[in-house]
Amino acid sequence: MPQQKDIVKIAIQMPGAYPQLIQLDQKKPLTAVIKEVCDRWNLPGPENYALQYADGVQTYITESNRLDIKNGSILRLTKAPGRCAEDLFKGIQSSDAGVCCDSLKQLVSVSTDITFAQEFISRDGHSLLVRIVEEAQETHLILTHALTAFMELMDHGIVSWENLSTIFIKKVTSFVNEKAGDASVQQVSLDILESMVLSSRSLFQQIRDEIILERLLSHLQVSNQQLQTKAMALLMALLQTAGEADRQDLFAFLEKKNLRQYIYKNIIHSSGVVGDEMAHHLYVLQTVRLNHVEARMRTPLDSFSQEQRESLHSLRQAVFEMEGEGSLSNERRRSLCAKEFKKLGFSNNSNPGQDLSRTPPGLLALDTMTYFASRYPDAYSRFVLENSSREDKHECPFARSSIQLTLILCEILRIGEPPSETGSSYHPIFFAQDRLVEELFCICIQLLNKTWKEMRATQEDFDKVMQVVREQITRTLSSKPTSLELFKNKVNALNYSEILKLRQTERLHQEETLAPPVLELKERLKPELLELIKQQRLNRLCHGTMFRKISTRRRQDKLWYCRLSPNHKVLHYGDVEEETDMPPIEALQEKIPVADIKALLTGKDCPHMKENKGKQTKEMLDLAFSITYDVEEYSLNFIASSRTDFCLWTDGLNVLLGKEMSSESMRSELEILLSMEIKLRLLDLENVPIPDIAPPIPKPPSNFNFCYDFSQAEQ
Repeated sequence: MPQQKDIVKIAIQMPGAYPQLIQLDQKKPLTAVIKEVCDRWNLPGPENYALQYADGVQTYITESNRLDIKNGSILRLTKAPGRCAEDLFKGIQSSDAGVCCDSLKQLVSVSTDITFAQEFISRDGHSLLVRIVEEAQETHLILTHALTAFMELMDHGIVSWENLSTIFIKKVTSFVNEKAGDASVQQVSLDILESMVLSSRSLFQQIRDEIILERLLSHLQVSNQQLQTKAMALLMALLQTAGEADRQDLFAFLEKKNLRQYIYKNIIHSSGVVGDEMAHHLYVLQTVRLNHVEARMRTPLDSFSQEQRESLHSLRQAVFEMEGEGSLSNERRRSLCAKEFKKLGFSNNSNPGQDLSRTPPGLLALDTMTYFASRYPDAYSRFVLENSSREDKHECPFARSSIQLTLILCEILRIGEPPSETGSSYHPIFFAQDRLVEELFCICIQLLNKTWKEMRATQEDFDKVMQVVREQITRTLSSKPTSLELFKNKVNALNYSEILKLRQTERLHQEETLAPPVLELKERLKPELLELIKQQRLNRLCHGTMFRKISTRRRQDKLWYCRLSPNHKVLHYGDVEEETDMPPIEALQEKIPVADIKALLTGKDCPHMKENKGKQTKEMLDLAFSITYDVEEYSLNFIASSRTDFCLWTDGLNVLLGKEMSSESMRSELEILLSMEIKLRLLDLENVPIPDIAPPIPKPPSNFNFCYDFSQAEQ
């Protein structure tokens, strides 16, 4: 008695007969099962029959795959694969064109099954198809069926592609080379040639010699998308299989023939919608082509290379005056060069080549900088001169920014990574623009400078600015801009404030998807964390800050200090010298009781901004705040040295006035604290002891030889 797990309940169909519902014993030989089914329908010769799935992929049931049959499966009793192969083999050789065509058409559908393919190939059926193709005396329809059936049979890997004759290869290639060939024949011929190229280096060479590349490119101009896709597939196979020298020759030819413009005009722009297979081929072409700069990306600057040294110095010479440099002594010239390289934003201004020793981006960073300087000299000079005239901490270092930006572009464009088998993410802009990496750099380095100013960044904010720029580029490229101009417009419209809005929207959306208990926990934590931020703001006011009195003559600017008393009841302030660190409260002669403060004003509402209307800069407006006291007749006017100080003081003063904190700094800190606290609360800390006090700080090491000496790099 068979066990229950060995029994599968199925239905078996046969044209012209009622279905049989049987319990298939998986331990019983398949021949015995087929005999029982034939006996029920009184069919003689059970060896001439087989079972196959009735739905989906109609695979023959064999001893090796019968365990895949599930309860409720519907099978069909049909010709055995050997008998089917014999009948089709004879039908293909029929002198009646109709019988031959029908047999080939049926062969196409059944050849997908490996069991049938083995039977047909064992009768040398594939050679019969090869002869039909080589003679090419049949109609286009018969030829299409023969080529398609041949492709299906070869896909099983039973016969090696290398066994094919030169005559067959030349014949299939000739179908592709025809100017007015049948589209169906050409399509399957392209498919066969692609498989040949990918299977063997020797076949690649034969096909490369036979194929007319101009004709292959012409297939990209047709309206038939399937033919376009197959032509692109063969082109990608040729590029991927070729050796380095052959690949460069192919690329040179394709560049000469404006392949990218072909693709952009006839595939991307005209069709609008690109299929998945074509998208993969476009992705592969983009990846392989962009990787031509990989060698530069992985090569550090060679200080002994005269050409590379000249390129480096050309950056300096393009923006700074050269008059009289030749008459200077070597020491004076080196000093002048170091000063100018520092203005250019190199970290190691005495030996700027050291900045380009990191790979990636290596020499590619030098290439992008020199391209920008030569292609857009006005924009380059404006960038460097504008930043070299700012205060040191506010300048955007061109060289350091360029090196990091080049690395970011390499990562976004995945330069140096081999194409994946499933990748399909391509950038339409690649096919519309020569020298994409360099041109993107030229747009993005100017974007970086713009973002730097929008963020009022200092040198300490460098990494933060680069993260925002990365996000601006990534978001813009994800919208698939089709031209460089469109990319430029979109990426510049995506300013820092827009990025913050998008982040906030995505954060809110993410919060909406959180489970209700997590949202409830977040709301419960907010008051506690807001109180923590309030205390930090008040502590900062108690510590105090130095402010500058802005006058019309900067050389006469004076400094003054303001701090809150420890009991939070009085603001003390007074003039101080520049060297003063944190003056005691007793040294600050003036004071304002907190109880007398009536209002906090910011920006253009401040009295000192109204008095100097027309003279203040936007930066000054963004950093100005005032407090009014004694029935608003008097005011104490501030101009913060940074946005951070502005946020800290306005938040602290709002707390003293009993109002809500509203700065962007507070919102950011609250979000960080909430995120950290929720993650900690959600950790599985069962049986994990958490100490009540912080662990002791370990003793310092016996030496610091493992530390990097930054002072040497800055000399």
